[in-house]
Order: sequence, then C-alpha cells, then structure tokens
Amino acid sequence: MTREALRILIIEDNPVLRENMAAAFEAEGHVVGLAGDGRSGLMLALEARPDVVVLDLSLPGLDGLKVCEQLRARADRHVPILMLTARDSLDDKLRGFSAGADDYLPKPFASAELLARCLALSMRHRAGKDHVLQIGSLRINRREHTVERSGQTLNLHRTSFRILLELAEAWPRTLTRSDLVTRLWGDDAPESDPLRSHLYLLRQALDKPFDKPMLESVHGVGYRLVSDT
Repeated sequence: MTREALRILIIEDNPVLRENMAAAFEAEGHVVGLAGDGRSGLMLALEARPDVVVLDLSLPGLDGLKVCEQLRARADRHVPILMLTARDSLDDKLRGFSAGADDYLPKPFASAELLARCLALSMRHRAGKDHVLQIGSLRINRREHTVERSGQTLNLHRTSFRILLELAEAWPRTLTRSDLVTRLWGDDAPESDPLRSHLYLLRQALDKPFDKPMLESVHGVGYRLVSDT
C-alpha cells in the first residue's frame, strides 16, 4: 500500500537543523512548510492546517509552549504536535504535554526516529476519524482514496483527489487559492498557475456528468463545495 504524503510544518529557529529535517521529510515524499520563529509558525499552522507540526521549544518571539497553547485554543481541529527540545527533564516534558503537545523528542535525535514519530502521530490522529466523508450524494473514502457521486465511481488524478479532499474537510467553508496551493505544494509550488489544470480536471469528473455542480468558485475569494441535495 502506498504511504500517503503528509503535510508537515517545521517550526525551528536553527536554520541548519530546520533544513536537515525538511530534507529528510521531502526525501520520503512529504510536503514541508518552514518557519523560523514562533509567531510566523503559529500563523502558518492555523492557515495551512498541516498533518503534523514539529515544534521547537526555544523560539524567538513566541516560545514553543505559547505556540502550542495558542494553536490548541485557536485551531478548528486537532493538529498533532511533536515538540523538540534540548531540555529532557521530566518537568520540561510535563510542561510540554500540559501545553498540548502530543509527543516529545529530545535533541539530538536521529532522522529515522523523527520520521517514525511523525508518521505514528498522523496515524493516531486519523484513527479516530470516520474514513468516509459525505456531502450530499458525494462520498469520499480517505482510506481507499475512492470517490463516488450518486453511486457512480469518479476516477480522479491524485492531485485532483487531494484538492477535493481539502475542500470536503473544510466544507462548508471557502478555501482561498493560496490556502489550496500551500496545502498541496507547501513552499514548492510551480511558478505557473498550479491549480488551473487540476481544477479543470476535477470539474470534468465531479460535475460534468451531473445536473448540479458541486465545485463552486467564490469570486475574488476561492473555492468551496456545495451539497447537491
């Protein structure tokens, strides 16, 4: 079974460590976002809704504990947080867990352990979710990567599926173009309009065979799904 790519946000002020972690994740096919301070990291975590946040404890501007607390207070869903720190005392770990961290990894660490912990956090978080999303006659199976509408199977390109899943998980909210680009490609978005062709293909599969369109453009804002029932 193909492992699903994760969207991982790294909030770490050490540029060498930050880039090394990013390279390790990207080598495994994951999409990485980067922040070098607490305030920008918090904003990215709230806007991009990553699958896992790798969060350093000692950060400029807003330390890791405050980032963790504010993310828990302000996010509209639970985002798994792996906290990194050079401090490995029990009291430090307890403070991290009290602030809302899901796991704790002292520095220095091996890349293989970092990867394994992030995968475990992601699977643990998703284990409590219903694998099937339903909006009107649309059914999306997260586990099997299948989509049906009105009982008909839709054949979607991998990127079109990811766009549809992002919109379905946000439903009934609207996602901006920048939201979608960040969630799909992180900092490695193509220079040309990366959404145009994928949205066209998604519309061809999702809406063209049916009477009522479900993918709606919100002028000047972005895109959203609307129920067909």
